[in-house]
Amino acid sequence: MFGKLFGRGEEGPGADPHALPVPRRKNGVHPLRALGDRRVLAAVEAADAGDWEGVKEALAPFDLGRDHQVLGQLTDVDGLQDWIGLAVEEDKEHRALALLISGARHIKWGWEARTAARAVHVTQEQWRVFRERLDIAERQLFEAAELRPDWITPWRQLLTSARGMSLGPTVSEARRDAGLRRDPLDVEIHLEWLYRLQPRWGGQPGEALEFARAAFAAAPDGHRLGCVVAMAYVEEWVESDDGDCLQQPRIRTELRQAAERSILHHAYERRLGWQGDYNIFAMALSLAGSSTASNVFRELEGTYTEWPWTYMSEPQKAYAGFRKAL
Repeated sequence: MFGKLFGRGEEGPGADPHALPVPRRKNGVHPLRALGDRRVLAAVEAADAGDWEGVKEALAPFDLGRDHQVLGQLTDVDGLQDWIGLAVEEDKEHRALALLISGARHIKWGWEARTAARAVHVTQEQWRVFRERLDIAERQLFEAAELRPDWITPWRQLLTSARGMSLGPTVSEARRDAGLRRDPLDVEIHLEWLYRLQPRWGGQPGEALEFARAAFAAAPDGHRLGCVVAMAYVEEWVESDDGDCLQQPRIRTELRQAAERSILHHAYERRLGWQGDYNIFAMALSLAGSSTASNVFRELEGTYTEWPWTYMSEPQKAYAGFRKAL
């Protein structure tokens, strides 16, 4: 029934029993909701309701210490910070989990206060609130990391807070290395370091792309690390005053080859949230004017993720426009 209603055979052989039905949209584009997974949606809805027991139950199939995507879904929940502190204090058995979620949420909450404006346009009051929330995040994430030394996600979050608090390269490098010791190929650690290397955060032009190329070169075929190369070019576009700066044959070639050795390779594993990887490449390839973008959009079947299209003034409209133009 649902397969007919939503245009896909969700009930067919081999279908993912946890997959959310895909809504029909007039222009064929639909945002990815809760990573397209019923269990993630249940965790988000429980968090929105302030139901800690429900959150824990829904998260049982996941390892939040290594799953950046699922953690990210929870940190987007407005009001989470109002009740998660009680779970930190009262649930001794799951204190590390509560600390991780609370710390990550305080970083997101801090950035909401700061806004995405350039530093010169952020008011003193915004800076004060931003710093207060990041201070809380730092304390909580360090404790979570101490309680669960095998976890990677606290270090990725601590890299973000270090960037926001301008803690300097020595601190940031130590946090990056702590994350990579736990998984040398962790994509989110690499992406966060890529952002840290941008000129607007104190990096040098070309430094991020060089880092991305070296990281991907060390990865096996079919690995997600190709996304770091694609994102490096998106960031170059963000930093540039020339909207056509990626429209160069050598860039189109490099992005095509990166896509073919990562997300379009037969060894690539479509894990939960794989659509985010494809959206990164869709944007990079589109900005470069590469025909390979059509292959990526075809696989997405209209599924849109806010990141990285949020760099554009009308993200979903931009996605739909590039998709339609191919």
